[in-house]
Amino acid sequence: MALAQTNTSTEFDEVIAVCRSLFLKKTKDYGTAWRILRPSSITDQIFIKAQRIRTLEEKKVSKVGENITSEYIGIVNYCVIAMMQLELSDSDTNEMPYEIVENLFEEKVTETKDLMFAKNHDYGEAWRDMRISSLTDLILMKIFRVKQIEDNEGQTLASEGVKANYQDMLNYSVFALIKLGVK
Repeated sequence: MALAQTNTSTEFDEVIAVCRSLFLKKTKDYGTAWRILRPSSITDQIFIKAQRIRTLEEKKVSKVGENITSEYIGIVNYCVIAMMQLELSDSDTNEMPYEIVENLFEEKVTETKDLMFAKNHDYGEAWRDMRISSLTDLILMKIFRVKQIEDNEGQTLASEGVKANYQDMLNYSVFALIKLGVK
């Protein structure tokens, strides 16, 4: 494995450790209340966070004290929730045991990390030369794609599905968090 990929793997894992920690603490506090959310509601939550990041990038001032870093962490965690919800059915219980949620989180992150390495192989580490604001814009573009697919009731003619878009948003958020120095 090349040095850059080794660093990317380590950096990815460090960022995910921060996101996982918050996610699991909230799971202990709130349980799996997120199970009530429909996929379109999760997409809207990600949109709100990405739009807030863009506003903070442009205005450079936050009136509620949260920063860009916390919003990217939120996007990572909502993307994991979205991927879990895509595989869970309405007949699955809303309240899930902590250990199952923890395992599902790991499963979704591992799948997404594998996708990131496949794309990094094809694109190189181009994200390292990108501006964080471009990563924000790419996330917003992916959100609009997901919204369109949702509005089309999941039907696509030539496009990847919603899961791949959530994975891309998660990876873009991890890249931004790496660039922001989150460990």
